[in-house]
Amino acid sequence: MFSRKGPPPPAPTPAGPPPPRTRLSRYDMENDVSSVDVRNYRVQFPTTPDNRPLPSMAIPPAVVSAKTVPPTPEVASTTLAENNRRLSLVPSIKGGGFDDNRWLFETKGTYGYGSAIWPEDSGESDGGSGGAGEATPPVKEINDRPWRPLSRKVKIPAAILSPYRLLIVLRMAVLGLFLAWRITHKNEDAIWLWGMSVVCELWFAFSWLLDQLPKLCPVDRATDLSVLADKFDSDPSGKSDLPGIDVFVSTADPEKEPPLVTANTILSILAADYPVEKLSCFVSDDGGALLTFEAMAEAASFAAVWVAFCRKHAIEPRNPESYFALKRDPTKNKVRQDFVRDRRRLKREYDEFKVRINALPDSIRRRSDAFHAREEVKAARRRHEESAAGDAGEYLPDPIKIPKATWMADGTHWPGTWIHPVADHSRGDHAGIIQVMLKPPADEPIFGASAEDDDGGLLDLTEVDVRLPMLVYVSREKRPGYDHNKKAGAMNALVRASAVTTNGPFILNLDCDHYVFNSQAMREGICFMMDRGGERICYVQFPQRFEGIDPSDRYANHNTVFFDVNMRALDGLQGPVYVGTGCLFRRTALYGFDPPNPISDGAAAAAAVEDGKSFGNSSLLIASIPVAEFQGRPLADHPSVKNGRPPGALTARRKTLDAAAVSEAVTVVSCWYEDKTEWGKRVGWIYGSVTEDVVTGYRMHNRGWRSIYCVTKRDAFRGTAPINLTDRLHQVLRWATGSVEIFFSGNNALFAGTRMKLLQRIAYLNVGIYPFTSFFLVVYCFLPALSLFSGQFIVQTLNVTFLSYLLAIILTLCLLAVLEIKWSGIRLEEWWRNEQFWLIGGTSAHLAAVVQGLLKIIAGIEISFTLTSKAAGDEEDDDFAELYLVKWTSLMIPPMVIMMVNLIAITVGVSRTIYAAKPEWGRLVGGVFFSLWVLLHLYPFAKGLMGRRGRTPTIVFVWSGLIAITISLLWVAINPPAGSSQIGGSFSFP
Repeated sequence: MFSRKGPPPPAPTPAGPPPPRTRLSRYDMENDVSSVDVRNYRVQFPTTPDNRPLPSMAIPPAVVSAKTVPPTPEVASTTLAENNRRLSLVPSIKGGGFDDNRWLFETKGTYGYGSAIWPEDSGESDGGSGGAGEATPPVKEINDRPWRPLSRKVKIPAAILSPYRLLIVLRMAVLGLFLAWRITHKNEDAIWLWGMSVVCELWFAFSWLLDQLPKLCPVDRATDLSVLADKFDSDPSGKSDLPGIDVFVSTADPEKEPPLVTANTILSILAADYPVEKLSCFVSDDGGALLTFEAMAEAASFAAVWVAFCRKHAIEPRNPESYFALKRDPTKNKVRQDFVRDRRRLKREYDEFKVRINALPDSIRRRSDAFHAREEVKAARRRHEESAAGDAGEYLPDPIKIPKATWMADGTHWPGTWIHPVADHSRGDHAGIIQVMLKPPADEPIFGASAEDDDGGLLDLTEVDVRLPMLVYVSREKRPGYDHNKKAGAMNALVRASAVTTNGPFILNLDCDHYVFNSQAMREGICFMMDRGGERICYVQFPQRFEGIDPSDRYANHNTVFFDVNMRALDGLQGPVYVGTGCLFRRTALYGFDPPNPISDGAAAAAAVEDGKSFGNSSLLIASIPVAEFQGRPLADHPSVKNGRPPGALTARRKTLDAAAVSEAVTVVSCWYEDKTEWGKRVGWIYGSVTEDVVTGYRMHNRGWRSIYCVTKRDAFRGTAPINLTDRLHQVLRWATGSVEIFFSGNNALFAGTRMKLLQRIAYLNVGIYPFTSFFLVVYCFLPALSLFSGQFIVQTLNVTFLSYLLAIILTLCLLAVLEIKWSGIRLEEWWRNEQFWLIGGTSAHLAAVVQGLLKIIAGIEISFTLTSKAAGDEEDDDFAELYLVKWTSLMIPPMVIMMVNLIAITVGVSRTIYAAKPEWGRLVGGVFFSLWVLLHLYPFAKGLMGRRGRTPTIVFVWSGLIAITISLLWVAINPPAGSSQIGGSFSFP
């Protein structure tokens, strides 16, 4: 960039150098604009050692010719000054120094116009697109014009993924060669031992392939919440264009699922960072208990101050129980001066709230007793009046029998389940209930009052929106003779009730003990649904994270290998499986429709209005289907979005909730509504399995839908898990039983359609097959003991070939584990805990599930499972009191027998080898090694049986000892030592 100066000043006099010319003095000179002097064009560059001017630009004497006549001093001085001005890039500075700070980066150039800056006078420039008469667009408008995605796929680094895939192929080759060698090299001395081991190893290799092949394409995903806010929360009217979300919370028994836990989950939902008018919460009480109903009423009352407190101070997490239990400094990152005062007041209010919730059972019982006594007095008075009006001589007082009802606070009978059950008021026989606890909020924000005002509350809420999302209590009707289909039936009732009231195009389902840990989790899930291609996503599954688990995670309750390895890998295929909670559904996908395509454009949903036989006879429900389909579409802001909706379509005022809608909601939750419909068969949650979640997700994937796995930086949801061994085994038993049912049903992945990808089909096939591994696992755990008892081994000799194969198999398994830890982020301890509990569950719960499943298929015996307890431990001073509680269950027998038999076998094998005339140490080492491998995996189980302070039940030792001794004696009797026909032969312990 160049700047033009005027004519050069006169030559300096010998009296001294000319005064320095500043930039301002240059502009103040007159008649300089018209003059042109090439010598005075100056280029402003940063100074470097190459272009820094010398203090004086005098010509060196060496360049002066000897024949040249020396000039006079006056002429020489003038000539040197003129040469300085002509040869220097910058004018000379008085004093001989160069002022870098003064002349560096000076320019008179212009920026033009574009996305960095758009001058106001750009429209007056000559020619070009910025000519006169054109509107001047703001810079923000220019920058917002490029389309930006809401989410992106983050690939695993090739430096990790490529070796991982190579190791899978290498291990497959090693397993193939090993099995071929094992089949061709029989152990003629113990053919039965060789045969059992080969069959088990073939199944293990097949099971490993089913588990490993779907892990070939793991991915990570990331969302951009700022882009979501720019696209959906930037309407000039201030209203949000985000779609509505209906949150479902399910509970069944207030004794096993404490009301305080459910209330905290509801409070975390109501305080979520999502537009208030677009959020609704539906609570399904499948037990119809007044305790849950009144706990919800208390939660709705406390939400008025808790939600406002969370919004004012940006609280995380927004579950009051978890927030007040945090060990960190609560004032961190808090800028408001009144935070400490507000927090102290909320803590006091929450303590009183907990007291009221915990006192509800006694309050309801005392109230019911008082009302019952009043009714008895009224009945006795009426009897007395009737007897006084009649013939007193013929009056014989009969005992007054009045049903002992459960009463509400307003003095009316509770329509649900009573404390003392009677007809029409028991767990399987009660009316349907729909109660709107918090009405739909207004469309415009409502700001609170100051704490100093007369009508003010606890907090200063002058700058806080005090509106609350809609809260609805739902208890579906139950009558004898109807199959209510457990949790799946309750969820379908919520789908129908929400469709005729709020009709949110997306549904988030949570268990009562899973609360919102990240207030922006719903926005993260919506990023995938509203992004390009989001119209083909049926659900967004979030990982399950748990609290209250012992630090060592003895029984792998965190299940990190499944949630951080398997689920991430499935996300690279057709999507993760649905795991029952923490899942954001597209409503139309639950209705059983196929994913949209450019030709259909919502035609399937519109056709449902004409043919509503699949959905029942509710006209409001059928009419809501195309509305939900349209509102769930992504924005049509990109050419590739074929089935989009125009921006601003969801900013209109929502319809009010009237009595007709509530009445229709009561109708659709009746027990007869699903008769002759497709609910539970093709529509909604699928019936016929105790693991309805996996089947529901499988049906969606089979229709061609995709699912997404959303792992947020801050955990989206957190819940509780059973840390007691017995509860944990019963939980695994339920999952395994559902898998067995899937395998023997039409939902087997072998019968999947062509829309399901091959590796996704293999993953679902593994879901139905993995419990059957328990048969082979139990046999294989007994093989080391049988080897030590018989003095034989699964191979003829421990030669170099067998040991080399064994080393290669173990080494490749360890390397695969290391790489999985690298790309998934789990810890080595978590991987090892998963391996241990795989054997514990495989030899106990999985085996029982297969047996029960076969009994149901063959003999028609129904399966009953124990609901996982979520209550606290008995010892208040110990957070992990339940960990040491030993509750006997028959599931413990197989692993106990395996442990005892292997311990006895090691003792027998070592004793026999030491006192043998010709010891065979090779076979002993092989048997002892595999026995120790089994015992090492069962160590957490043995530790759980020990309990704490020696409180192990005597039945544990009695059963394990008797069974182990019986098996040992039977084996010695069947196969006595060589050269003896006696039981036990000539062998004796030293």
